[in-house]
Amino acid sequence: MPLTPLDIHNKEFKKGFRGYDEDQVNEFLDQVIKDYEAAIRENKELQNQIQTIQERLNHFSNIEETLSKTLIVAQETAEEVKMNAKKEAQLVLKEAEKNADRIINESLVRSGRISLEIEELKKQASVYRTRFRMLVEAQLELIQVEGWETLESARTDIEQA
Repeated sequence: MPLTPLDIHNKEFKKGFRGYDEDQVNEFLDQVIKDYEAAIRENKELQNQIQTIQERLNHFSNIEETLSKTLIVAQETAEEVKMNAKKEAQLVLKEAEKNADRIINESLVRSGRISLEIEELKKQASVYRTRFRMLVEAQLELIQVEGWETLESARTDIEQA
């Protein structure tokens, strides 16, 4: 157990033959007590400073650890966001390609239907034209038949009579 200033103050020495001068010893002990008390006070102040500095160091270590963890989380999050963005871009691209293929296929089917309709209309127009031509030719033949001349002369006969 370390000495205290009170231990030094209460220390008594045995007196011997031709001992030390008591005033000098007391004076020296008083000086030792003062120096020892000053050393103890300084030691306590230094311990308080060490404790304060240790607390600050712990605080800054905690901050450093938190910042380090935050930085790691931020890096991981950035990497995750980057990967998600790539995946989303790929999905959007695949969806766009799928839609483009669908639109092209629909357009091809539609153009095929329209082509068939056009062919059908051409056939119908050709049939109509042929029938119309046949009708006109038949009418022309009727007009050119000799029976018209007989009807015409009969009509003039009727008018004259």
